[in-house]
Amino acid sequence: MTTVLCVPQWQGSASGSAPRLMAGARRAAALVPADAVVTVPVVETGGDKVAGVRAYDVLVENQRRAREALAGIDDRVITVGGDCAVDIAPIDAAHARHGDALTVLWIDAHPDVYSPPTLPSGAFHGMVVRALLGDGPAGLTPERPLRPEQVIIAGERAGDASEHEYLARTGLRRYGVDDLERVLDDLRGPVYVHVDLDVLEPTAFGSTCYPEPDGVRPQRLTDLLAQVDDVVGAAITEHAPSGDDADPGEAEVIRRLGTVLAL
Repeated sequence: MTTVLCVPQWQGSASGSAPRLMAGARRAAALVPADAVVTVPVVETGGDKVAGVRAYDVLVENQRRAREALAGIDDRVITVGGDCAVDIAPIDAAHARHGDALTVLWIDAHPDVYSPPTLPSGAFHGMVVRALLGDGPAGLTPERPLRPEQVIIAGERAGDASEHEYLARTGLRRYGVDDLERVLDDLRGPVYVHVDLDVLEPTAFGSTCYPEPDGVRPQRLTDLLAQVDDVVGAAITEHAPSGDDADPGEAEVIRRLGTVLAL
């Protein structure tokens, strides 16, 4: 049994297009095959910047609501966002269930290991991996953090110097676009797969807030995910459609990704 957890949160992003993430989450959730869809009633307004984090109060409340929703779900969960911060509660729940055997495969054009002092915009979706490792703002950081050896970043091609310094210091494994398939050699135990759609080549999938050139082609990503064993949870995030009408090609990409993750 699989349940889609739809979390239409946008406040973790600092993009001018961020509010589009609400519609993107709802559209994407409808494309992922599942036995049920649970939509978290997120706060939809902006919030205050606190301790260097944009909309901190809203993000804390939305995370509380997501945790509350997860507490009532016994199925395998595929989370659909919204910005990348929607995945903290589901990953924390997977960690609680599977312990330190869990591996998180973070597929993203960006490593998301900023901290409030290194990211002037305060956009928390750029800090999520660091928070999962226990180095994040109070109220947004799991009580039981992941260890660096539990996280693998794949498809990354846009981190800045401060992020790369952190990656080197913590020893996080990371793979770019050219060596993407090598990630399969490192996967062990139950795997949680996070997909930020900006990992994709923007000429093939452009409806994201922070597209980066030279990305992964959709079929290549689908083929990679089909080879990942023991997927215990997953997320698809950062879909930001530009208009009211869905792009059929992009909808098909999300449908295929959701299908392979739900298998």
